[in-house]
Amino acid sequence: MVETLSIAVIGAPGVGKTSIIRQFIYNDFSEVYTPTRTRYVYRPSVILNGNMYELKVLDVPPISSFPSSSSQEWLDLRCRGVRNANAYILVYDICCVESFEYVKMIRQQIVENRFDHSSEVPILVVGNKRDLQRQRFMPRRAVSVLVKKTWKCGYVECSAKFNWHVVLLFKELLGIAVARGMRQNHTSIRLQGALQRNRCTIM
Repeated sequence: MVETLSIAVIGAPGVGKTSIIRQFIYNDFSEVYTPTRTRYVYRPSVILNGNMYELKVLDVPPISSFPSSSSQEWLDLRCRGVRNANAYILVYDICCVESFEYVKMIRQQIVENRFDHSSEVPILVVGNKRDLQRQRFMPRRAVSVLVKKTWKCGYVECSAKFNWHVVLLFKELLGIAVARGMRQNHTSIRLQGALQRNRCTIM
């Protein structure tokens, strides 16, 4: 039986959420910025420890806050399925401090509003646009220490443009999920990129 894991990808406008997802699934990158205005659902397949998983990846448009209740979630079409996601990828632009502050706010709200042992919900903070390294607002090590030590989240930097560390960040997230008991506690992770014939569903 194939298990489905739901992953919500959240971030401020222009940080590259959709670009990361599309690189992972299609090995595709567009130089043209198209704002995400509605929620999209992608369904790639991955292999983890010899088991195939269907990922339900939610590309979430910018939201003012994490839904504090199920009723609030269902009133806003952009938030459907966000509260019950199995894991979260919070994306920011390493050159934009405001996008990092947004991630900081959303992470705190996830912790406060998830009632099912929120500290165990896997959260991976992703710094995108590593190809613009010289323009970053804070040294990588400083951000990594803050996120890992203080926030207790995983941390990866990537470049959606050059497909650098994109597969790694999904591997890292699934590794966190396994370590926190979503499945049996395996130590080795094998992740294949999205399979070529995977379907993409737009909802």
